[in-house]
This record gives sequence, C-alpha cells and structure tokens, in this order.
Amino acid sequence: MRLRSLVRKEFLQVLRDPSSIAIAFLMPVILLLLFGYGVSLDAEDVPVALVVERPGGEASAFCSGFRASRYFDPSTFLHMRGAVEALKYRRADAIVHLRSDFARGGRGAETGPVQVVVNGVDANRARMVAGYVQGVWMKWLEQEAVSQGRALSLPVDVRQRVWFNGELRSRNFLAPGLVAVIMTLIGALLTALVMAREWERGTMESLMVTPATMLEILLGKLLPYFLLGMGGMVLSTVMTLELFEVPLRGSPWVLFSGAALFLLAALGMGLLISTVARSQFVAAQTAIIVTFLPAFILSGFIFDINSMPRVVQAITHLIAARYFVAILQTVFLAGDVWPVLVPNGLALLAMAGVFLGLTALKSRKRLS
Repeated sequence: MRLRSLVRKEFLQVLRDPSSIAIAFLMPVILLLLFGYGVSLDAEDVPVALVVERPGGEASAFCSGFRASRYFDPSTFLHMRGAVEALKYRRADAIVHLRSDFARGGRGAETGPVQVVVNGVDANRARMVAGYVQGVWMKWLEQEAVSQGRALSLPVDVRQRVWFNGELRSRNFLAPGLVAVIMTLIGALLTALVMAREWERGTMESLMVTPATMLEILLGKLLPYFLLGMGGMVLSTVMTLELFEVPLRGSPWVLFSGAALFLLAALGMGLLISTVARSQFVAAQTAIIVTFLPAFILSGFIFDINSMPRVVQAITHLIAARYFVAILQTVFLAGDVWPVLVPNGLALLAMAGVFLGLTALKSRKRLS
C-alpha cells in the first residue's frame, strides 16, 4: 500500500512538472534527428579533380564512371597544376590523373596509366575515397572487356559478399548505437535530477519522516521512471525503424528485454549519483560526465573498441552502454544471435544489480 502511494505520488509529480516527460520523450526525438542526420560515416559527393592529358573515347568512358557515381562530384582539369591547387585549397579531396598514354596503358601496358592523389588529412575518408576510385576503375575494366568481346583477366578473382548490412549504410550501424547512448542519458538524468530536486525543494525530508522504508522510497522513484524510460525506448525504436529505415531482424521481445535490463542499470546509476549530488546542477553535470560521455566514446557506438589501446579496452568493460550497443546492433542487423545476446544481457543484469545494490547500501533515512 505504501509503495503504491509512493508510485502514485511520483506520477502526479511528473504531471505537475513535465520536465521528466521532456527528458523521456522530447530529448530522444531531438537527439535522434540531430545525430541520425548529422553523423554519417559514408563519403558521398566527394569533390574529385579529373585531369585528362589526352581526351579520347577511353578517357571519356572512364570519367563517366565518376559522373554517374553518387560518391563523387567530379571537376575536369587540363593540367595537374590546377588540380593540385584545388586539392591544396580543399576544393577537391582527390585527384585522378589520366596520363597521355591512358588508352594504351588501359589495354595492358606495363606502366600504370592512372595516378590517384588523395587528401590524407582525414585518414578514414582517404581510405574510403581510394576504395571508391578503385571501384570505378574495376567497373571500367569490366566494361572495356565486354565491349571488346573478351573476358576480364585478373590475377585474383575477388567475390565480395557483405552480411547483415548489405547496403553498407553507416546509418544502419549508427542508429542502434545512438539509441543506447540516448537511453543512457535518459536513465541517468531521470532519477538523478528527480532525487536532487527532492533535496532542493525540501520534500525529501518529508519522505524521511513517513513510515515508508528507504527501499520503498527507492522503488517508488524507480518504477515510474522505468516506465517513462521504456516509453522513450519505444519512441526511439519507432523512429529508428520508420524514419531511418533500419531493419529489425530479431525479435522485438528480445530487443525490449535487453532495453529493460539496460534501463535498470542506467536508472541505478542515476540513483547512485543522487546519493552524492543533492543539487540538480551537480547531478546533471555528473550524469553527463559519468554516463553520457563514456557511452558516446567507449561503447563502440562510433569508435571500434578493438582498435583502442589495451588499457582503454579494459575500461570499456565498466561501461554498461558497451553491452547494450552490442545487443542493439545484433538484434537490429543480424537477428537473435544468442551467443552474443546472452553474455551481454548477463553483464547488464550484473551491472544493474551492482548499481542498485550500492544505492540501497548508501541510502539511509537520515538527513546528513
């Protein structure tokens, strides 16, 4: 009865002060729109300078591959000098130089007829641009072989097959991880700010003198915001599926079961923060530093964990979002792969138990 009254009191507080609703429902929409459309690992419309020393049919056919590709925005130059200036002043990210012997070299000369110069300031983008140029080159060779009625002869026959994200859309990879980052911030802020608000307004003292135990007070705080957080998860999932067209190949029940475990861990982190910070400003800053930033950088959402130094890789095991990102990306793109889902789900369950247990141990019905 006391727990039901505490839960009802908390829901009434949410209706009077809709900031919690804004955190649970408005913030996911804003962050998903900003990051979903603003963050992309794809390189499209890359400005490239095409230098053709001796125009001809072969050179025109090769350059048409760049004009037809959505990855390039080509400009034609007659001399390398102008192309080099365009690269230097960031008007071009790459130079494709077709020498005067391009037609002869393209038919089997020993010397390479194409020179590619790539701006290497952004190493990842440079590698992608070089790969795209290689793709245009291979497609041109295939077309030339077909037009001459012969088979394309290469020393190695590479046949690629991409699983789980056949379109190679970075948004399919980023959007599920973004949901994990958003849920981290939602879970931590919901409980940390609410508890801090109770201390600032002096209403926590009123709760302390009631017959309710500290466990009932904590559960009264946890249950309403768990439901709000799951509502935010539903909204984020719908936006990911409908707005960003990310496929969901696994079971929705598995998805929301993992989300429930993660939200318990995130809410536990928020409650633990609230036992230390008793002002909303300190609680918000602590939640962002302790939960959001590590989730953004160390969860594998953008940066590959295996590429990090060994020490940093070890630290990522302390980040709950790491396990939730793995669950989300697996359920959305690969399906219900239990050897991946079960260990990560157990890790989230353990972290939720640790955070909630520490909160229960540190929380006492005293004012000091």
